[in-house]
Amino acid sequence: MFEYQNELYENRDQMYHYSETPENGSATPRKPSGPGRPRKGTRFLKKIGAITLSAALFGGVAAGSFQAVNYITGYDTAAEDAAASPQSSSASLMTTASLSGTADAKGSLDVSDIAEAVMPSIVSITNKSVQEVQNYFNMFGYGYSGETVPQETESRGSGIIIGKNDSELLIVTNYHVIADADTLSVAFVDNQVYEANMKGTDPDNDLAVIAVPLESISADTMSQIAVASIGDSDSLRVGEQVVAIGNALGYGQSVTTGIVSATNRTLGGSQETASNDSAGQSTYIQTDAAINPGNSGGALVNMKGEVIGINSAKLASTEVEGMGYAIPVSRVSDIIEKLMNETTRSKVGDDQKSSIGITGITVTESVTSVYGIPSGVYVASVSEGSGAQLAGLRKGDVITEFDGKTITQIQELTDLLAYYPAGETVELTIQTLGSDNAYTEKTVSLTLGHAESTGSQAGAAELPGAGTQKDMGAIY
Repeated sequence: MFEYQNELYENRDQMYHYSETPENGSATPRKPSGPGRPRKGTRFLKKIGAITLSAALFGGVAAGSFQAVNYITGYDTAAEDAAASPQSSSASLMTTASLSGTADAKGSLDVSDIAEAVMPSIVSITNKSVQEVQNYFNMFGYGYSGETVPQETESRGSGIIIGKNDSELLIVTNYHVIADADTLSVAFVDNQVYEANMKGTDPDNDLAVIAVPLESISADTMSQIAVASIGDSDSLRVGEQVVAIGNALGYGQSVTTGIVSATNRTLGGSQETASNDSAGQSTYIQTDAAINPGNSGGALVNMKGEVIGINSAKLASTEVEGMGYAIPVSRVSDIIEKLMNETTRSKVGDDQKSSIGITGITVTESVTSVYGIPSGVYVASVSEGSGAQLAGLRKGDVITEFDGKTITQIQELTDLLAYYPAGETVELTIQTLGSDNAYTEKTVSLTLGHAESTGSQAGAAELPGAGTQKDMGAIY
C-alpha cells in the first residue's frame, strides 16, 4: 500500500484505499473491509482535518471582526495600503472638513435685515447753488460774448445721521457733496424733506457735518429715523463682507454689497491710482461694493450693521471694475466730533457779505517745494483801511488758518467767508517772514469788513520768484 510517513492516507471524500502501485503502474481500488474499528492512520488524519477546519473558521471570524471594527471607527486601510505600495499608480483627491459655523459667523449674501436696520439712519442730500457759467450767446445772435451768466445748478449725495444735540440733528457727509451750496436740503427715510445748515467742514479730509433743526422735524419723521451705530474700521479684514447704502444717482436709497478688497489704500490726486503707501497721506477702505455717483457721503457698514466707512469715491476708468473707496471712521472720528461741536452757520445775505481786505494767491505744492513758502494763501496786497491792515497783515504773509479751520487754497477761504457776516471778529493764523528770512507763526484777531469790492480786480498778483498769476487779484 501507498504509505505517507508510515501511515495510510484516507480519501475521506471517496472512501477508497489505494494500494501501492503495482508493477504495471495501475492502481486498483478496493472496498473497505467492513465496519470494523478505524485504523490508527485514519484517526490521525481526522485530527488533522479538524484542526484545519478550526483554523479556517477562526481566521474567518477574526477577519470579519477586524473589518467591523474598521467600519465602526472609520479607519480606512485601503488608503494606507495604497500609500505603502510603491507600485500603486492611482491617485485620489484628499478632502477636509469645512470650517463649521463660518457662514453664520461672517454673514451671507442676504443683507435684507442689515439694510432694514441701517436705512433709517441714511439721508439723501440735495445741494442747490448758483454758478457763473460762460455765456456763448450775445444779444445779437450766436457767438462767443466773453461774459459769464449766473445759472442755478443742483447736485445730490448722501449722508449719515451720527447724533443730535439739544436743538439739532447732526449728519456727516463728504465735503464735496455740500461745497458751494446756497441751500441744502435733506430727505429722510420717509421721503420728507427739510432744510439743513452748515455745521463744520474739513476739505482736506473731504468731510462735513450739517445740521437740521429739531423743531422743524415732524414727530412722525422722528419716529422713523435713527442714529447710526459706529463700528471699528481698524478691525476690518480683507475679504470681510460689507454693505454700501446711499442715494445712488439721486434716485433714492439703494443697497449694494461686496467685500473689503483692501485696507489702508491711498489715492492719487486724479483718483486713477491707488497704493498701500500711506506715509503722510489719507488712507481709505477699498471695496468692490458698487459706489456710484450719489453714494458719496453714504455708509459702508459691516455685517453687524455698524458704520465702518463713509463712501467717498469710485475709481473712474474704462479699464477698472469694482474699485470703490470709503473713508475709515476710526481714522476720522476725532475730526467728526470736532465738526459736530462747531457753530452752526448759514450763508449770509448779499448785504452782509464780508471781506478780509487782501488780494491773495494759492501757494501750490510746487511753489512750496521750490521756494519754501508755506502752504496756504499768500497775501499779495493789503487794501487800505481794511480789516487786514488794521490787524497788521502785510504783503508776503501766508494765511494758514481762518477761525480755526485749515486754509490751503483761495477757494476754501472764499467758501468760509460766505458764512461770516461783515463786522464779525475772527482769528487768523498766519506765517510771517522775519528779518532772518524765516517764517514764524502768528495769530491775529481780524474784524471782517463789508465786501463792496468783492469780485473787483486789483491787478495781477505775483509770488516772489514764481511769476505773475493773472485773474488771482480779487479782493477777499
